[in-house]
Amino acid sequence: MDHRSTQSSPLARIEASAVRGIRATIIGIIISTALAAIKILSGLFGNSYALVADGAESMLDIFSASIAWGGLRLSARPPDRKHPYGHGKAEAIASLIIASGLIVTALGIAVQSVREIRTPHQTPQAWTLIVLVVVVLVKELLFRFFLREGLGIHSRALVSDAWHHRSDALTSIAAFIGISIALWKGQGYESADDWAALFACGVIAVNGFRLASAALDDVMDAAGPVELEKSIRQIAATVPGVLGTHKCRARRSGLSWLVDLDIVVDGEMSVRDGHDVAHGVKAALLSSHLGILDVLVHVEPPEVLRASAM
Repeated sequence: MDHRSTQSSPLARIEASAVRGIRATIIGIIISTALAAIKILSGLFGNSYALVADGAESMLDIFSASIAWGGLRLSARPPDRKHPYGHGKAEAIASLIIASGLIVTALGIAVQSVREIRTPHQTPQAWTLIVLVVVVLVKELLFRFFLREGLGIHSRALVSDAWHHRSDALTSIAAFIGISIALWKGQGYESADDWAALFACGVIAVNGFRLASAALDDVMDAAGPVELEKSIRQIAATVPGVLGTHKCRARRSGLSWLVDLDIVVDGEMSVRDGHDVAHGVKAALLSSHLGILDVLVHVEPPEVLRASAM
């Protein structure tokens, strides 16, 4: 069996997925740049720190999208002599950086919000509410777009970026509520939008810690989901000569999976025949819909299953 033909298909799929992800990040960078400028200028001229804070969070969206773009580009590189397992970890590291950025941003906005609460300022302008409505709609659309693209190509970085946009939408909603209260209640409630910004920080921080936890799982080679292992075993069982499966381990590597699998074959089978069966299992898994980059198949005799059952 030609080893190159077995490997080319998953690599081509990973490259196509990376191109799709990179296209999404470029769209995000362009839109986030425009929104950040609009929100910061509107906040400065409209006397709303919550809107300025929201604009600062959008500036981080540009940074996070750039990190996601770099992570996707690097993770799509094929394995080489120095990195025989590929460059998939770059995608997980990018996701971890984005999540850390969310947490740092939440802390920064929280500190500034407290300062603004303690310092009286003018009531926000009513027209800033219109800006926030537009921002929320655009950010929610970006969240749905990035989440769809991220789940479609199994990209942790894009999913993290999607939740970054959802966090931005939540901060905008909080700012809308705060400004509305300040306008409705009038004098004495000018800091309502600052309290709204402070509340939004909690939402951003929670999302940041949640995404960081998932990214750390990838970096630490956490086990794949049970459904993935079940599918791997089912596909392997369809290959002629496979009597069963024993150990099965899968770990995420960027947009794909690396798998170690023990298969059980007839103990009287020749080494050559066992080798052919193992290659058949590898070919079946690499060509499957599971997004597997590489598989290490180990051949075991039936006695292994009997021993494990005892």
